[in-house]
Amino acid sequence: MTVQQDPGALSALSGTIERRGLRDHVYDRILQLLLSGEAVPGARLSIDTIARQLEVSPTPVREAMVQLERTGLVTREALKGYRVAPRLKPSQLAELFDARLMLETTAARLATPASPTMVAELRDAQEHHRRIGEEVIATMSAGDTDLALTTAYFAADAAFHRVVFDHCGNHYLTEMSEALGAQLHRMRQAALHGVTDVREAIAEHAAIVDAFAGDVARAPEQAMRRHIELVRSRSLDVERGD
Repeated sequence: MTVQQDPGALSALSGTIERRGLRDHVYDRILQLLLSGEAVPGARLSIDTIARQLEVSPTPVREAMVQLERTGLVTREALKGYRVAPRLKPSQLAELFDARLMLETTAARLATPASPTMVAELRDAQEHHRRIGEEVIATMSAGDTDLALTTAYFAADAAFHRVVFDHCGNHYLTEMSEALGAQLHRMRQAALHGVTDVREAIAEHAAIVDAFAGDVARAPEQAMRRHIELVRSRSLDVERGD
């Protein structure tokens, strides 16, 4: 049986995809602006001004702002529009890590024992994170900063942790981790001009991979717990200026 396709429906679908692609592009550009530190906390974000700068209509900018509000990087005031959100307070950061610790250790426990496929994916993700981390270290050693490289480093870090959630067998945990991951953008404001714990993170990720590749049942959960707790400690030290 031949199925007749409605050209109008296909055209509408194409238009939807194009609009979504434009919105995602605008979202990425505004996110880069926020993470670069060019827009200081409390600064007003004019949709019309941003639309002119990006040479797009206000619609994809407005849609991107709705997404960014969910990350906590921007706030919306009735009749006043959007503003850059303040940085997380140490107490808020501590709460964020409490939630992350619960989710990540649970995912690690559920993903144990790891399949050969998961271990291979973890090794690949860890190697990618290590390579970018070495670039970050070299850049910082030269006294330079590279926002694009820092952003890529955070993306590689997130991709490593995503492997564990992808294999934990609980899609609700994965959805919760994605929502929490959006909030982590605010935490990364403390590292806009360089990451201070690259070597430590590389070593801790390697320990997690070794734990999943081994045969000790509690080792992956323990390695993940140690990593998140150490990241929390380092992040709070940065916020306090220690």
